[in-house]
Amino acid sequence: MCHVIVTCRSMLWTLLSIIVAFAELIAFMSPDWLLGFPRTASGGTGVDSGLYRPSLGLYSRCLRVGTRGVGVSCGPYAGTFEEVASGFWKAAMLFLAAGTLVLGCVACISIFSLCFQSILKKSIFNICGLLQAIAGLLLMVGLMLYPAGWGSEKVIAYCGPEASPFRPSQCSLGWAFYTAIGGTLATFLCAVLSAQAEIATSSDKVQEEIEEGKNLICLL
Repeated sequence: MCHVIVTCRSMLWTLLSIIVAFAELIAFMSPDWLLGFPRTASGGTGVDSGLYRPSLGLYSRCLRVGTRGVGVSCGPYAGTFEEVASGFWKAAMLFLAAGTLVLGCVACISIFSLCFQSILKKSIFNICGLLQAIAGLLLMVGLMLYPAGWGSEKVIAYCGPEASPFRPSQCSLGWAFYTAIGGTLATFLCAVLSAQAEIATSSDKVQEEIEEGKNLICLL
C-alpha cells in the first residue's frame, strides 16, 4: 500500500532537487557564460549603434545585428559537436551534460519519493543522495575544464588577443557560469539533505501513524 509521507526535510529535499536540476539545465543551454569586450553592432557607428557586450556560451552565442544594433541574434555557433570552440569545452560539455542528466533523473524520482520510500528494499533517499553526490562530482569536473578552453580562437575573438587558459582577458563571467557553480554546490547540499529526509520519513512517529492505518502522513 502506498503511504504518502510528507515532512519538512523530505519536502525541502524534493523541492531543492527539482530546482537544482532546472538551474543546471538552464545554465548549460544559456549563451551567457562569457561576456565579450564592449563593441559596436555590425553595421552601426557612433551613438546610433551604441556599445554592447556579445555573449558566448558552451555552444551558443548572442550578437546584436542591424544598422542600429537594435536586434539580437542568439543561437548555436556550433552546428555539430566537432565545431565546439575547444577540446576542453567539449569535455566540459560531456561532464556537465552527464551531471545534469543524473540530476534530472533524481528530480523525477524525488517526486515519487512522497509515496514510495524504497526501491528493491533500498532507501530511495540514500540511492538518490549517492546519485546526487556523483552528479556533483561530474559538474565540478566540467566547471574545472571550462576555463581551460579560454585560449581558443573563438574566445580570443570575443575577449581579445590576450585571452588564454584560465585568463579571460577583456571578458567577464556571465550569470550562467555562476548559476552552474551555485547549482553544483546545491547538488552537494541535496546529497546531505537526502540523509535527513531518510531519517525524517522513517522516524518512530511516522511508523506509529502507519500502524494507525493512515495513508496520508504530514509531519513538521
